[in-house]
Amino acid sequence: MSAHTHSPRILKSSIAVCGTGIAGLACALALARSGQSVTLLGPRPQIAPADSEVFHPRVYAISPASQKFLSSIGVWDMLPAQRLTPIEAMEIFGDGDGHLNLRAWQNAMPELAWIVEAGEIERVLIQAVQFVGLQWVTEKFVTYRPGVLTTESGTVIEADLIVAADGAQSPLRAAAGVTVDIQPYGVTGLVAHFNCEKPHHGKAVQWFREDGVLALLPLPDTRAGHQVSMVWSMKEQQANELLAHDSSQQARSLATMLAQATAGQLGMLTQCAPLHGFPLTLNQSPMIADRLALVGDAAHRLHPLAGQGLNLGLGDVQSLVDIVAGREPFRAAGDPMVLRRYRRARAEPVMAMRLVTDGLHRLFNVQTAPVVWLRNIGMNLVEKLPFIKRQIIGGASR
Repeated sequence: MSAHTHSPRILKSSIAVCGTGIAGLACALALARSGQSVTLLGPRPQIAPADSEVFHPRVYAISPASQKFLSSIGVWDMLPAQRLTPIEAMEIFGDGDGHLNLRAWQNAMPELAWIVEAGEIERVLIQAVQFVGLQWVTEKFVTYRPGVLTTESGTVIEADLIVAADGAQSPLRAAAGVTVDIQPYGVTGLVAHFNCEKPHHGKAVQWFREDGVLALLPLPDTRAGHQVSMVWSMKEQQANELLAHDSSQQARSLATMLAQATAGQLGMLTQCAPLHGFPLTLNQSPMIADRLALVGDAAHRLHPLAGQGLNLGLGDVQSLVDIVAGREPFRAAGDPMVLRRYRRARAEPVMAMRLVTDGLHRLFNVQTAPVVWLRNIGMNLVEKLPFIKRQIIGGASR
């Protein structure tokens, strides 16, 4: 018996990005476009061909700042225009008589955000990454030490900086021993698409209710008519009961609950896609470790009531790329000073968004009469103050 010993394949680059979801793909692409040598590590997502009548279950509200970033790395214009929906207005209802209208023109903007399917963003990012020709190793890592990843086939990836962009459960973050503070909300996010009787006119509608926060987001029309995407942050027990039903019972229960919650604002709502549920948590991490930077869900997770999770993740990517590309020539990408600059740049936006989403969640969780009265009065007061509205719209568009 002759023993074959072959030396492992060693790949060296300035930066290795681990994770091939939206944050990882965008990070690898933006770094490569800024002139860095990049290795991308992770399986190649398989995205089914788009069907003009069927929309991906997960949609994101892309802020003007994120849209600008996606444009700067050359992917926004690759998105099919007929699958994008601009949000031109937002209407918010409190759990009393509170009511607030936000319109893009109130802050001299063409739109507040764009509704885009997760699958479409991934599709164009994959195309762009392949086009830019960076090194893509379609495996998972099995061992990690600062600056070195080893894959399942034994390939060794050496980099000055490793970026963890591998999601909320981040195996890389765990392997690096980075602690993350996870607080469950006791709430489940439910998503499904519906055909609606009345046109949505590019308006998102949100209801703050005792049983959670419900949002209907505008989607493009299909042959079946007008369409919206429902995102309902519902108390865990109630959501679990709904998810336990068979699909026909589920559809009936959900239709009844929606008719009551929306007071028929968009007319009859008919479910046209399966219901998905995921637990909601508040995750906080230190963002950096030795030669390691965390971006996207690996770095933080928020309550989705403001729909800002992906925007915050793309903000991480943009900051990291700007700071790495703008570092002094004598510093490596993973230099502690470079990483501290990244953490400092993200501290305020992440904290601000956490305070808003967590604060709103807590505020609407309190059901005592004075608090209910106060928060609805507050909404009605903001409704009458154009200056405050401009601040809110400007803040949400960052």
